This record gives sequence, C-alpha cells and structure tokens, in this order.
Amino acid sequence: MARFIRWYGSHPLHLLVLICSFALTAYAMVRLFAVRPLAVAVWFVGAAIVHDLILLPLYSLADLTAPAVLRHRTTRVPRLPWTNFLRVPAFLSGVLLLVWFPLIFARSAPYSGATGLSQSVYLGRWLAITGVLFGASAGAFAWKLRRVRRAARADEHRPAPGHDAAP
Repeated sequence: MARFIRWYGSHPLHLLVLICSFALTAYAMVRLFAVRPLAVAVWFVGAAIVHDLILLPLYSLADLTAPAVLRHRTTRVPRLPWTNFLRVPAFLSGVLLLVWFPLIFARSAPYSGATGLSQSVYLGRWLAITGVLFGASAGAFAWKLRRVRRAARADEHRPAPGHDAAP
C-alpha cells in the first residue's frame, strides 16, 4: 500500500472516486451529445469564455483585495487564515445562483414544474440559503478562533522547555 501511495500520491480510494467521476462525466457527455451536439458544444465554449474572460478576473481580484480590506488591525487577535471562511459560502452561493438564475430573477417562462411553486419564492429562498451559508461559516470561524485563542493562552502559561520548577 505504501508503494502505491508513493507512486500515485494518494490513497487508492481517491483514484477510485476519480475514475468513477470521469466515467459519470463521460456517460453524461455521450448522452448529451447524442441529443443536441451543437447546443452542448456552444454551451461549453461559451462557459469557458465567460469563465476565463469575465469570472476568473473578477473573483481573482476579489480574492486579492479581501485580505487587504478586511484585515484585523489589533494585535490581540491570533493570526488565522480566514479567507476560506469567505470563499466557501461565496462559491456555494454563486453556484446556486448560476444554476437557478432564471428562476431567481424571474426570467424563465411561466414555471410551475413538478413543485407547483411560483417564481416568486426562489429569490427569497436563495437569499436565505446564502445567509445560512455565511452564518454557518461565521460560526465555524468563531469556533476555530476560540480554539486558537485557547491554545495560545495555554502556551503562554506553559513553562519554556528545559526550565523545570524543581532545583
């Protein structure tokens, strides 16, 4: 097992999940191309262009400016990488917006679908999910910050190595 991990770089389960995900992607591509090949090709090219020319510069700029704008100014706060606590809920909220934007912004044809819901509920629910995501992330950050502060206080009260209390 150790030889495989050295050769591959990860656990065999990682390779199995990766192969399954490629197989599922290939199956979906075969099914989609069989029905509407030109529409799928246009969608992929458009998605690549929109991502590379518009979205990547925008979220790269946001990722670079967030630490400068939101940095802690006190010295009492321990150094803790906090940007992932913003990245994860923003990414998940963005994916939900990307998938459901016609319904969120009421830009689709009259929709009742299998749910029987009108389009008016999607914006509020997306905002609620986004709020819950950021709230959970803030809670996780507060919990992590509390653990780091406790560890820092315990280290302050711990004697330096080599300095025993006994003479």
